[in-house]
Amino acid sequence: MYTEAKMLAYSTWHELLTSHKTAMKPEERYNALLELADEYFNRRIIDSSERNTLIEVATTAFTRSFAEL
Repeated sequence: MYTEAKMLAYSTWHELLTSHKTAMKPEERYNALLELADEYFNRRIIDSSERNTLIEVATTAFTRSFAEL
């Protein structure tokens, strides 16, 4: 079920993932994404499966950021 809190959480997480407006190093962005996934899970906004998916997406993006260098 998608609650307003979950939609806002996903929106915020996706913005951090895709935004290039912030001058974050790939490691900083990756750590921030993992922290958000953990925060959302701990606040019970997302379940463990959704948390794992966010971690997988963040890891893939982090890995690709080095392939682009």
